[in-house]
Amino acid sequence: MTYTHTVTVPLAWEDAVERTREALAGQGFGILSEINVRATFEAKLGADAGEELGDYVILGACNPMLARRALSAEPDMGALLPCNVVVRRPPDASQTTIQAIDPQTMVKLSDSPEVQEVANDADARLRAALASLGGAGQ
Repeated sequence: MTYTHTVTVPLAWEDAVERTREALAGQGFGILSEINVRATFEAKLGADAGEELGDYVILGACNPMLARRALSAEPDMGALLPCNVVVRRPPDASQTTIQAIDPQTMVKLSDSPEVQEVANDADARLRAALASLGGAGQ
């Protein structure tokens, strides 16, 4: 079972993170949170753990219009928001991977037609953002 949309790009780490932010903004998403997993691993588990992981950030992306619709239809959907977008690059890699949650996973947890509509819209927007980054999709 796949639960993400993935693209791999030949961009340096910093460029990939910045272009991902721009691509998400172009689809109406803002970044509500950012988790630097590598820095957390280094702080909590030691430098070796961070080095082993490589560069890894989780962006909590939210499109307020879509979030409002989803929460109006089903307030419990807040447990699944924001949409996580991962930008990661293993040590010594020449490419960076960007992954977004597949919003259709929300639909599997809800019977609401409105949630289905929101998931379809979010899915189209996240796919468009990833496609704008180029690279090889998976």
